[in-house]
Amino acid sequence: MAEPVAESAEAPAAVRHAEEVMGTVFSFDVRGGEPGAVQAALEEAIAQLHRVNEVFSTYRDDSQVSRLARGELTVEQCAPEVAEVLALGAEAERVSDGWFSMRYEGRLDPTGIVKGWAAERAARLLAATPGVSGVSMNGGGDVQLLGAPEPHRPWRVGVADPLRPGGLAAVVSAAGADELAVATSGTAERGAHIVDPRTGRSAVTDLVAVTVVAPKLTWADCWATAAFAMGSRGGLRWLESLPDVEALLITAGDEVRCTGGLASRLG
Repeated sequence: MAEPVAESAEAPAAVRHAEEVMGTVFSFDVRGGEPGAVQAALEEAIAQLHRVNEVFSTYRDDSQVSRLARGELTVEQCAPEVAEVLALGAEAERVSDGWFSMRYEGRLDPTGIVKGWAAERAARLLAATPGVSGVSMNGGGDVQLLGAPEPHRPWRVGVADPLRPGGLAAVVSAAGADELAVATSGTAERGAHIVDPRTGRSAVTDLVAVTVVAPKLTWADCWATAAFAMGSRGGLRWLESLPDVEALLITAGDEVRCTGGLASRLG
């Protein structure tokens, strides 16, 4: 889980909001822009998140994804976002050689990609508001950063230490990046919830957490999930092969393993 690092009082006025949806909390921090326009964009982003929940929730029998899984709807009969997410999920499955999957117990379940995709989409909607200089969007501990909180000062994100509650394993800096995402998969917050696609059961690995740093949260979230299922050796080797991706892996034995370029993102 990642947490925004506190900024100074010199930061420009910010619009902040926390919204409970999709079984978690989405936190918004928007810097700059005309207050009325930012508030209108924020309301649109919040409505968008609730709409995503209505369409994609696997806990709602009447959601389009649930009806699609039962064969009551075709993809063409669903909202356009369904086809978009399924295409992204298929790409994640291809890139990860099946370690990321949109199926659970033989049933369609795009949950693993929806939260990151929805948070990134909401962040980009807000960043497009005239005058907005920076957006930090935290979806249940996974963060999409766009722009900067103030001139010459980057967003910074603390990565929680899974073995030391309240401590930080690292601090990621978005210095020099117009967009950066930080996503963590692991067992510290939610227990053993990540599925091994090969067995259909909870992934049994030597890892307790994988944090991925990449430009887009949609992919960072997927790659963290896939790498966790692979285990520390396979996961690190695969993450090293991905362009514009850095990662921090922590094992149950308190070993820390990093991709070669991660140091350039810490600070």
